[in-house]
Amino acid sequence: MSMTAEPITAETKLPFVEAELTYLGAMSEKPFNYTYGPPPGKPLTNHVYDPHRVPIHNVRALASAASLDREGFALLEHPTACNDLYDEDQLRRVYYPECEAAVAEATGASRVIVFDHTLRRRAPIADRTPGVPRQPVARVHNDYTETSGPQRVRDLMGAEAEALLRGRYAFINLWRPISGPVVDMPLAYCDARSVAYADFVGSDLIYADRRGETYAVRYRPTHRWFYAPLMRRDEAVLLKCFDSARSGVARFAPHSAFVDPNTPKDAPPRESIEIRTIAFW
Repeated sequence: MSMTAEPITAETKLPFVEAELTYLGAMSEKPFNYTYGPPPGKPLTNHVYDPHRVPIHNVRALASAASLDREGFALLEHPTACNDLYDEDQLRRVYYPECEAAVAEATGASRVIVFDHTLRRRAPIADRTPGVPRQPVARVHNDYTETSGPQRVRDLMGAEAEALLRGRYAFINLWRPISGPVVDMPLAYCDARSVAYADFVGSDLIYADRRGETYAVRYRPTHRWFYAPLMRRDEAVLLKCFDSARSGVARFAPHSAFVDPNTPKDAPPRESIEIRTIAFW
């Protein structure tokens, strides 16, 4: 696959904050992360970190709205009829269909399936500690790779998988604050046109019963970052995590939580939900 970082020129100088993002540093072995407490004697991760201070631009200030197929992300007005986003029954009855409809409308896909969700609530102790909610991921990453994208379709779609893999499909996340506005640990996302394929490094994601793969990301000064300041509960961000189309559209949109330097010390901890979908055309 050939892809090079494309310089991006803004129509006007966009407002931004300068903040630290954590990239992958130089490594001689393949990176890995355990999704649970690792076996005795094993570290949770072997990642070498490479932090960089970068401008993160206000996506609301773009002259035209960002789109999934151009930048790899999109900010939506998306009120929900789900009263309690912590309630599993409401999520499946009300919220899942809402998210499927939103992704279908944004993409024109003929079929959208929600297959997973993650609730996050920041806490001042380590992620994956028993009884502690999942934490914001404060390192630059992308959820799927050239290997794990097709494999996940096979994992999830059973007998339909091979036929579906012959058509276009994409993994698209829908991210929303559970309460807002979000001040603490907002989500930043990188313009897919500003990332070269060489910036991606496959990283094993180790579960108790399987092994997946995500992309860690190496720093490149061309990367152009965005976020939505003070994001509300009735807004959502769509993120393109994988697209099987190999030309003409954004394929991967790296993202990361970050510490906004303007965050007040007494800001409430970020609470968010991300829905994972597969769109088929």
